[in-house]
Amino acid sequence: MNKLQPPDCFGETVQPYPMEIKGLKRGIQSLPPEKRPRERLLSKGAPALSDLELLEILLNTGIRGKNVTVLARELLDLLNSSKDIPPVKDISRLAGLGVSKACSVAAMLEFGRRRYGFLDSRVKIPADIFTLVRHHADRKQERFISISLNGAHEVLAVRIVTIGLVNRTIVHPREVFADILSDRAAAFAVAHNHPSGRLEPSPDDNEITCRLEEAAKILGLHFLDHLIFSENAWWSYRQNGGLKS
Repeated sequence: MNKLQPPDCFGETVQPYPMEIKGLKRGIQSLPPEKRPRERLLSKGAPALSDLELLEILLNTGIRGKNVTVLARELLDLLNSSKDIPPVKDISRLAGLGVSKACSVAAMLEFGRRRYGFLDSRVKIPADIFTLVRHHADRKQERFISISLNGAHEVLAVRIVTIGLVNRTIVHPREVFADILSDRAAAFAVAHNHPSGRLEPSPDDNEITCRLEEAAKILGLHFLDHLIFSENAWWSYRQNGGLKS
């Protein structure tokens, strides 16, 4: 396996998380201070936190019978299954999130998108793709992600196309290109995580990459790369000669 370091050049329904997962029953206060989300943010900065930890800080408290970690996990599952920011009515359906808190969540997400979004993000090397998707690396199921780019390879959108199984994600080219074409993109890249941490491409990975490359030629789109990634490493089809064009 070639675990590349950053170079100098260039669905199925998410299964609910059991309450027995370590730390969920007892809550954040049972964790050592240095492992609590707010303390980790203060010492290491926001980029070091997982999506779940960031939502725990945002929500602040849970409700009786459902601590903030469980509530944050349910909200994260909702966000992961949505292609855009969910309506307030959908967020408020989660037990423990009333309309007021749901409005705060929706406002935070929209403000973040307007203020920062993919500001100045441009894909020049595979490491740039990894930066855009690495927060998905800790998921327990494979996620196939598309990245729409303009002619200058500036990021237009990053979306989850499908959510698969623990060791496999099933995706069809039409699902990948639907949003890319609606974005009026000139180029695109795709990526998916391997929950096992192994980065070698599978036969299914090779097949979908070939199909995407052939379809991209017909559509006149530049297929930059297909990245397989884990929490700390990635594997690039482009750098390993897996793309013909």
